[in-house]
Amino acid sequence: MLASYWTLAAERQRVYHARLAGLPAPWTDDEVVSRYRFTNAYRAADRVSQDLIRVIYDGPQGPDDLLLRVLLYRFFNKPETWDVIESTFGTVTAVDFNPHLCGDVLDHAMASGQKIYSAAYIVPPPPFGHARKHRNHLALVDSMMESGLSHALQQAAGLKDVFKLLSSFPSIGPFLAFQLTIDLNYSTLVDFDEDDFVVAGPGALSGLAKCFPHARGIPAADLIRWMVDTQEEQLAHYGIDFDNLFGRRLKLIDCQNLFCETDKYARVAHPEVAGRGNRTRIKQQFTANGPLEAPRFPPKWGLHPACSIVGALAPSLSR
Repeated sequence: MLASYWTLAAERQRVYHARLAGLPAPWTDDEVVSRYRFTNAYRAADRVSQDLIRVIYDGPQGPDDLLLRVLLYRFFNKPETWDVIESTFGTVTAVDFNPHLCGDVLDHAMASGQKIYSAAYIVPPPPFGHARKHRNHLALVDSMMESGLSHALQQAAGLKDVFKLLSSFPSIGPFLAFQLTIDLNYSTLVDFDEDDFVVAGPGALSGLAKCFPHARGIPAADLIRWMVDTQEEQLAHYGIDFDNLFGRRLKLIDCQNLFCETDKYARVAHPEVAGRGNRTRIKQQFTANGPLEAPRFPPKWGLHPACSIVGALAPSLSR
């Protein structure tokens, strides 16, 4: 299972780099990776995270503005929903945010048949008394903004503090609080190492059970941290060539996500291995929706993907 964990990470990353370089399919010889849909090995490289990073850095950089855009985007987690909001109101700012008017816009979008929520995150409606879920979420965003959260976040000593602040609000459970913590850490509002703190989601816990069936009593966070700390040694042990993210090692959030994806991968590659729950198949097939756009990552990471993409293209251009 550990060999499959690293195989999935390497092959998914191979597909990512090949698509960025504009190379034709097939991008991998792994039948499971080529057939089924998996997230990228690095969370920040996924399509929705990439769109969120764009949203974060293309707007005003005031603390309240950054917090609002991250919350408003991630509660719906759908680029198309953000496009509806932005096309109606223009640049989204804290001083102009009106949850009632925003609710009207989303009412209209739903009436026209548009789905405004992604299925990736299931966010329970908070108890604000509205009949429709999205209006309760907009009320939650407004409540979080009015609470002085942006100032409190700036006083945080680490990702765990950010997580605790977010977890204090209604309907924000551990999984969503951690995802929002990482999202906010993409911005300039907070700035901590992604290896600072991790929370394992339900899918990751199932993947951990498959990879470490005898690790009872060892905290999930410790197992994930061991994967981060020993990634080069494990890859060398299994003889797997891993092309990282333009010089960036896998971080805790990435290895956490990879356990979730390994849980899915094993349903086909290792159907005899038991995890948590009774899922036995992968629902979503992989379909490439055109070439990938040039990636954007938080400037504070100091990555230079454009140069790496040109380097990857060089062999094909020389032919």
